[in-house]
Amino acid sequence: MIELRHLKTLSALRDAGSLVEAAERIHLTQSALSHQIKDLEDRLNCSLFIRKTKPICFTSAGQRLLLLADEVLPMIRNTERDIARLAGGETGRLNISIDCHSCFDWLMPTIDHFRQHWPEVEMDLSSGFTFQPLPALSRGDLDLVITSDPEERNGIIYIPLFSYESVLALSKRHRLVSRKYIQPQDLASETIITYPVDQNRLDLFTRFLDPANIEPQEIRTAELTLMILQLVASGRGVAALPNWALHEYLQRDYVVAKPLGEKGVWCTLYAAIREDQKNSEFMQDFLNTAKEVSFSTLSGIKSA
Repeated sequence: MIELRHLKTLSALRDAGSLVEAAERIHLTQSALSHQIKDLEDRLNCSLFIRKTKPICFTSAGQRLLLLADEVLPMIRNTERDIARLAGGETGRLNISIDCHSCFDWLMPTIDHFRQHWPEVEMDLSSGFTFQPLPALSRGDLDLVITSDPEERNGIIYIPLFSYESVLALSKRHRLVSRKYIQPQDLASETIITYPVDQNRLDLFTRFLDPANIEPQEIRTAELTLMILQLVASGRGVAALPNWALHEYLQRDYVVAKPLGEKGVWCTLYAAIREDQKNSEFMQDFLNTAKEVSFSTLSGIKSA
């Protein structure tokens, strides 16, 4: 009566918090997802969640099924991993480079989880802040690059992980705090605080300021997200950061965040890999794990 797809659907619905986002995560239309849930409710003769609540509120029956999903789905996933290793006998190397300072928040838990299931895969991690990681990937020096700036290269494919909004962090006393959203010309007299990378690798410039031909008054750099936010909170400048990287600081009322432009600036984070590795079992499992961990730990992201 209860099928595996039902458990996956309910788990996605809980993690996503809405029918629309859950449908995107499991690659169904919203109509198909609603029909699947209604079918299960008809089979069980009870409601699984309370309609028109946000976030979604599950009934006692729905919560019981979620407990089952939390027990069964990891067991199936682990068994699939074991079978893949037995069938393929795969050992290998996974050298990863991050082209995103704030990605450590979700990448380290991903790596820890992956190592538990693929201990025979040799892993290494480096930052791509001081060199060009995509040419290194093409040469074979790296095996995977986390980046938001895909560029066309022979033999390289880009797997979308998730989309996020780049927002402007301001001190609580900043002159722009009352604005509903930020316009490019608002930043002409501002000090922009960024990570120490080229401007052509920063969305604030490539997708917001450069198209409007606006240059900030000054640019200042800092290595760590916390350092950037300390400078912002003390009124030393403003900074564009991923919405999920700011979530904790917004909850603590440390800084204020505003959209960049009326529609916001949305970006997608990709895993770049060589085409000849796309069917590797351990590579596929790492990518799936990365998506699962990011959606379970980060706030404000969407399916790409």
